[in-house]
Amino acid sequence: MNTILYVGEHARSFDAHWHSHEHWELVYCTGGEGLFRLESGASIRYGARQAVAIPPGELHMSTFEQGLASTEIHLTMAPSAFLYKRAFLVEDDAQGSLGTIFAQARYQSQSDLRRRDLVLSALGELIVSYMIAFRDSGEFSVAVEVIRASILRNFTNPAFELDREIRQMPFNYDYLRKLFQKEMGLTPLKYMIDLRMKRAGSLLSTAWTWEYSVAEVAENCGFSDALYFSRVFKKYYGCSPTEFVKRSKEER
Repeated sequence: MNTILYVGEHARSFDAHWHSHEHWELVYCTGGEGLFRLESGASIRYGARQAVAIPPGELHMSTFEQGLASTEIHLTMAPSAFLYKRAFLVEDDAQGSLGTIFAQARYQSQSDLRRRDLVLSALGELIVSYMIAFRDSGEFSVAVEVIRASILRNFTNPAFELDREIRQMPFNYDYLRKLFQKEMGLTPLKYMIDLRMKRAGSLLSTAWTWEYSVAEVAENCGFSDALYFSRVFKKYYGCSPTEFVKRSKEER
């Protein structure tokens, strides 16, 4: 799951000088218009019912030209299932589903709910899922988008066979694998493993899952073999799942 680290609401517009964040910054515009300038020279103009996601480490600034003013909900999130390298913008649906979840995250972050961390984790997962679904996929080829969407739908399913899914497509397997790596920066398998490991890290750092066995966490992250899951986890995080939980408890 994805963890919401901070939620804030800006009831009025203001300029912010060049800065970056350690984690993903997500901004939902509830009214008016705003503008983000990026270090690359690109800019993202956004308005009501639109959300902007800015990756960790990307220098950016917000500026409000004459006539621009916006109200916004900001949040930072880790580890985030976004594997994109650049900032992007999404449009909310007609029902305002994404805005509703952002508003709930703001409300819950200020509540005294006993299991608030559990609710915020669930809301973080929903926000990431919606933004992936709403994101303009125009920069990806059709074949890559089909593979990516299939992985996102099935990466938590231990019965999902990625190789079989790719080989059923009407293209050469090696061609698809190389095309995916070129456009996504990772092979399909590494993309799926990355999603599974981020989910595992989120689960094992959340108190309500500490009572789960390694086998249960493995299955929840798409692994049918707990031993294989532990080996992959140790390679990814540098420690075993048990050691990871111990460190999380000590940090708490």
